[in-house]
Amino acid sequence: MRGHGARLVLGILLVGMLGLGCTNLNSQAAQEDAAIRETLNKQITAWNRGDIPAFMDTYENSPETTFIGKTLAKGFAPILERYKKAYSTREQMGTLTFSDLDVRLLPTSTGATEYAIVTGKYHLNRAAKDQATKDDGIFSLLWHKSGGHWKIMLDHTSS
Repeated sequence: MRGHGARLVLGILLVGMLGLGCTNLNSQAAQEDAAIRETLNKQITAWNRGDIPAFMDTYENSPETTFIGKTLAKGFAPILERYKKAYSTREQMGTLTFSDLDVRLLPTSTGATEYAIVTGKYHLNRAAKDQATKDDGIFSLLWHKSGGHWKIMLDHTSS
């Protein structure tokens, strides 16, 4: 009976420890999800005050960062210039909102999360238009976490 009781206690402790590990992983995933959503909110805030450089702070400042829309732009600087050219006035920028956001974290085999995919819809409420004529669309974003910050490395937006 003593051996059986000891195995039972050990089993209960093991299950409890596994449960705590899962809770910790769920908590970490919730924190990462919240961090990405907070970054998206900062992006909306920057856009809605007409600040394209601050909007672009959410993108990885790399020559490999890619935007796919009507055309393909590669590199942080060309993407920034694309936004400045397409939305050259505050009226053309309008007010940005996102909806139907879905954040999917992509953990490695060790459980670390360095990448995420975010999909959703955007809407621009605006009166003036120039090169960017579409007010609604969908997007998929590939995010990379580096230095404790989430940044967009690939943006595929219907426009």
